[in-house]
Amino acid sequence: MKFLNLIVILLPWKFRRWLLIKIWRYDIHPTARIGLSYIYPKHLVMKEGSRIGHFNVAIHFDYMEIGRNSSIARSNWITGFPTNTTSKHFSHQLNRKSELIIGNESAITKYHHLDCTNQIHIGNFVTVAGYRSQFLTHSIDIYENRQNSQPIKIGDYCFVSTQVVVLGGSILPAYSVLGAGAVLNKSYQEEWKLYAGVPAAIVKEISRESKYFHRKNGFVY
Repeated sequence: MKFLNLIVILLPWKFRRWLLIKIWRYDIHPTARIGLSYIYPKHLVMKEGSRIGHFNVAIHFDYMEIGRNSSIARSNWITGFPTNTTSKHFSHQLNRKSELIIGNESAITKYHHLDCTNQIHIGNFVTVAGYRSQFLTHSIDIYENRQNSQPIKIGDYCFVSTQVVVLGGSILPAYSVLGAGAVLNKSYQEEWKLYAGVPAAIVKEISRESKYFHRKNGFVY
């Protein structure tokens, strides 16, 4: 199957899309497009105008959805641990969702790592900016001596700066900025804030007049 996957990547997009729909049963809008990338979750939904660029890898998780006009640029590593396996890993988490959901008009840039062992939910009009950020939904629970996972949620109209680490169980609320190099390790609820530092904490208020948070089009010129 891996050999077939590699062959399909090299085909013209029109024919490749047809195969991904007919054989893999993916749901790909006619205006969506995948570049030279190895994108093989168990199920894929790409909505109108969505894009995946070159040299991305998305494997070993259940579900991936990219909303209208959202994009994943290039050289991102997206992986996880699928459900319904015979492995003892995460067997205690019966309701775990191994998936990546990206809302409408959002963008992930380059060289990021997204661990979709549990759900990563990225809202509408979000930018995961810069380079080499990590979204890590799983780790070893040293108290129970087992692998454990928790979801990550990024709210609408968030800006996630370069080289951050977001750990399982974290929530970045809507209309927030996560500063460069921050480590987000818990759930926050207060909107219109800049979160920064290690671990991340509220640094200051963000003006509600900032134009980024009132975009009708996700692309930032």
